[in-house]
Amino acid sequence: MITGVWREVVEFVAWGVAIAWCVRTTDAIQNMPKLPDLSSLEWNIAPSGAPGLIVVVTARDEAENIAATLDTLLAQDYPCLRIVAVDDRSIDATGTIVDEYAARHPNRLTAIHITALEEGWLGKTFAMQVAMQNSDSEYLLFTDADVLFSPSILRRALAYAEQSQAAHLVVMPTVLVRSRGEGIVLGFLQILGFWASRPWRVADPDAKNDVIGIGSFNLLRRDALQQIGGLEPQRLTVLEDVTLGRRIKAAGLPQRIAFAPELVLVHWAKGIRGLIRAMTKNLFSAVNFQPVLLLAICLWIVVFCLGPIAGLAWWVTILPSLLVFCCITAMYRLLGARSRIDTRYGWLYPLGAVIFIYSMLWSMIAAWWHRGVIWRGTLYPLRDLRKFNSPFQWKK
Repeated sequence: MITGVWREVVEFVAWGVAIAWCVRTTDAIQNMPKLPDLSSLEWNIAPSGAPGLIVVVTARDEAENIAATLDTLLAQDYPCLRIVAVDDRSIDATGTIVDEYAARHPNRLTAIHITALEEGWLGKTFAMQVAMQNSDSEYLLFTDADVLFSPSILRRALAYAEQSQAAHLVVMPTVLVRSRGEGIVLGFLQILGFWASRPWRVADPDAKNDVIGIGSFNLLRRDALQQIGGLEPQRLTVLEDVTLGRRIKAAGLPQRIAFAPELVLVHWAKGIRGLIRAMTKNLFSAVNFQPVLLLAICLWIVVFCLGPIAGLAWWVTILPSLLVFCCITAMYRLLGARSRIDTRYGWLYPLGAVIFIYSMLWSMIAAWWHRGVIWRGTLYPLRDLRKFNSPFQWKK
């Protein structure tokens, strides 16, 4: 039986959690509709001045996916576009496929083959740097080899980037959910993401903690990327997309975010196991391999996401717990309208939270066991990664 001071502590925490959820949810409901939707008729326009665009597709062992990605890029209705496909030491047929496309479309697609990784670089970041150095355009779009683009999205995105004077534009992709497990995990991740960064504050230069970066659609002005030193300063950063966003924001350059439901499609990973495998690489690096920070985040998830479930068992905390569930339901509806993740997965959000906590702990254990991060067959030692993966080093 909880009595006395402990009862007051539990009640205080329960109401504190509920109020925090209510404030963040209200903020989202008020401000999310203000963010641009590039699928609307308003953005079915061409950018002024027809700026040049290079789309950089980095690929390692992506023979299963890359042809579909290149097909959708070649089908774009924006004329001032070239594609640079970088084959990063693939051991499957990726290189052959890229060469075949380059031979069929010599004026629109260039193939680059990386046969050896330069020391002191992560594979993907090095591939992005090589593409940047071997191309010339006003804008660069960094994307992955498993992303599908509607024919008009690049034109629409450039039009918005030009009108908003963005140095960095992220278009949020529509995530393809092909199993119930994927929906459970991805549904929870989109809720968690809104605690990490508020999209409606991304454009605010004073909101230093609200940054954005998505590997499937990072559009940058070349002069902005050159101004921050290119990719060399983050050469061993595991979360290269988010770090790019942090560096742009820290430099005081204008950053923007837009939604485009159904216009950019990505299937992040196959099933729960695939998602856990992908998160194993990323999650521990997000806290610069600091176990105290990782365990603090796990505790936050327990208190803010799982605690309200336990709160239903005691009459003193029933009301704040119900408020939290109402907020979570509202967030699933609000975000689902843009991400196309079914709102009904909200019923299983506690399972998503448990899987995410497991993934964080496993990410830490795997990094300790291997003394580094293994990704796509390459081991990157912790002693090198720690110098480049602090989430605080890019802040002014």
